[in-house]
Amino acid sequence: MAQRRIRIGIDTGGTFTDVVAFDEDSGELVTTKTPSTPSNPADGFINGIDKVLGLMGAAGDDITAVCHGTTVATNKLLEGKVEQLGFITTEGYEFMLEIARQAVPDGYGNSYFWVKPPRIVAADHVRTVGGRMDFEGNEIRPFDEESAVAAARWFKERGITTIGVCFLHSYAADDHELRMREILRAEHPEAIVSISSEVLREYREYERSMTTLVDAAVKPNVSRYVSNIHSRLEGFTGGSGREIPFYIMKSNGGVLSADEVVHQPITTVLSGPAAGALGAALIAQKAGFDKVLTCDGGGTSTDVSVVLGGEPTLTTEGTVGAYPSKIPMIDVVTVGAGGGSIAWVSPEGALKVGPHSAGADPGPLCYGKGGANPTITDAHVTLGRIPAHLLGGEIPLDVDAARTGIESLAGKLGLDFERCATGILEISAWNQANALRQVSVKRGLDVRDFMLTTFGGSGSLLACLLVDILDLAGVVVPQNPGNVSAFGLLTVDVKNDYVQTQVAKQSALDFAAIEKTFTSLTERAAAALAKEGFAAEDHQFTRTVDLRYFGQAYEVRVTAPTDVAVDESYADAVAQAFHDAHHQLYGYDFRTDPTQQVEWVNLRVTGVGPITRPELREIDAADAGDGGSVEERAQRSTRQVCFDADHGYVETGVWWRPDLRAGDTITGPAVIEEFGSTVPVHPGFTVTVDAFGNLVITKEDK
Repeated sequence: MAQRRIRIGIDTGGTFTDVVAFDEDSGELVTTKTPSTPSNPADGFINGIDKVLGLMGAAGDDITAVCHGTTVATNKLLEGKVEQLGFITTEGYEFMLEIARQAVPDGYGNSYFWVKPPRIVAADHVRTVGGRMDFEGNEIRPFDEESAVAAARWFKERGITTIGVCFLHSYAADDHELRMREILRAEHPEAIVSISSEVLREYREYERSMTTLVDAAVKPNVSRYVSNIHSRLEGFTGGSGREIPFYIMKSNGGVLSADEVVHQPITTVLSGPAAGALGAALIAQKAGFDKVLTCDGGGTSTDVSVVLGGEPTLTTEGTVGAYPSKIPMIDVVTVGAGGGSIAWVSPEGALKVGPHSAGADPGPLCYGKGGANPTITDAHVTLGRIPAHLLGGEIPLDVDAARTGIESLAGKLGLDFERCATGILEISAWNQANALRQVSVKRGLDVRDFMLTTFGGSGSLLACLLVDILDLAGVVVPQNPGNVSAFGLLTVDVKNDYVQTQVAKQSALDFAAIEKTFTSLTERAAAALAKEGFAAEDHQFTRTVDLRYFGQAYEVRVTAPTDVAVDESYADAVAQAFHDAHHQLYGYDFRTDPTQQVEWVNLRVTGVGPITRPELREIDAADAGDGGSVEERAQRSTRQVCFDADHGYVETGVWWRPDLRAGDTITGPAVIEEFGSTVPVHPGFTVTVDAFGNLVITKEDK
């Protein structure tokens, strides 16, 4: 039998590991799930490959590549489980982390007091070294070798083996940081070191220091995890010595070989959510929607992002947990509103939902694993919005246990059962809506023009409520929504970002210097792509520039032409794009005010190595072949479902999604079920199945 070419995408979640395999020759897509193994995520990873190969009748030798979305770095930061770190910085700047930034959560009006987040490095684990560069990269004071050696030995004596190095203005000249790393290798060879000029070659010392320290903090875990996977993958090649290409999803919307990710692990901090946003973007664009909000609902949290023209928007102002990470990442906002989010009563007697979660073990009350608190999933199952089982019947749910828990909570609040359960879901929907506003309204976008793409195991459960709250145009639910993140991993190009700070006013730009910097960044990107195995003729590059009005503290990023010489007209075009973007974000610009100068701050180049994407296939039309009406084909049963406490339970049709065809229409109330997810369709909403099998949900009065 001829060898096949199969590429596999694997997304590891808290409850399930999702797997999608793509046969590059036939175009076949196969999806499946397997339980995650939190104690050793690599076990669930390997089990997923075994399972999908079995479904395809394929062997390990048929695998051409594996792409992986991992939460190893993210979970370490979210849980705050950062081991002892060391920090080496410029003499006189030992309190950089204390000074940080003035950023009060929720604004002054809502904060009686504010305590800065915990330090990532203990105050007594900071050492300084003499020497100083200026912002242009000129050496003001020579590097102090003696204090550098003393710092290295100090950390070695105390057994601190993870160290971040950030010297003042090292984005302009990295000589001192490179020498510090050489000294650490000589004096403290077992130390794992990150230097800021390689992690983030961009100005602002606090953000660069924090990003470098976060990179150092996750390096040991990511390295161990990748090494474990690598060794386990060898078992699929039968000892032939062939190495299966293994890629990790990056936060910027690209992938990178696992060997390279070990050297820049911070790039993986939003690995899983980024893959989901990309998969949803491709599906929504194919369905004909250019303005899309994405909603990825899991067991613990929900991740939301915005997609314009088929591309998720990027930011460099992201955070992971309490830690700012100024790397390019898909603009994802996470809220603690997943299926396992716990409902509780505040000291003031108000009903609250999340951010605490029951997780997967013990999980919601209905899991029957000893959970003690009612959750969002418990509310759904007791109201009839989801069936009394998961994964098509593989996992039965204890509805009585869920009802008992919610009744107890309702008694504390003085509410009847239905008002308590629907209240839990309404609060959760508002939490998700607020997250969606952060990535849309706060970015100057009108959500009424946007479709919502929902995916993940719980992503579609509150879709109709979100349309009501935000007045959205409608909802798109892809096929196999629980596997969209894994599917997204198969759509991702290899991508690397490079940045150089080069501050100058528009009126004083040195065009030759800008061209030289762009050329240097492009050469670095090309070298990285060549190392990943891409031929020079396949390399793609994009340029962006961060600009601001002179005197502003922060910048706006705009796309710049790539294959055009940098001259006055080039600079004017970039400035006009900045004025437009500034007006969209803030409602004003100064393009006609000659006293307000534009200032260029950072130059960026992204190198892209394109891959072959799977094609989404159309499904059979409703009038194709036998099967009768949609009711005869797809309606399995009816059950009592409560969508609104005032109207109580209504008889609701239960539909089996795999039996739906393109052009089918279902009017709410309805519940549409499939193997990995459920879509409750509220009264007043209509569902139409499009050519690619997506459920397009719209409100009847819109």
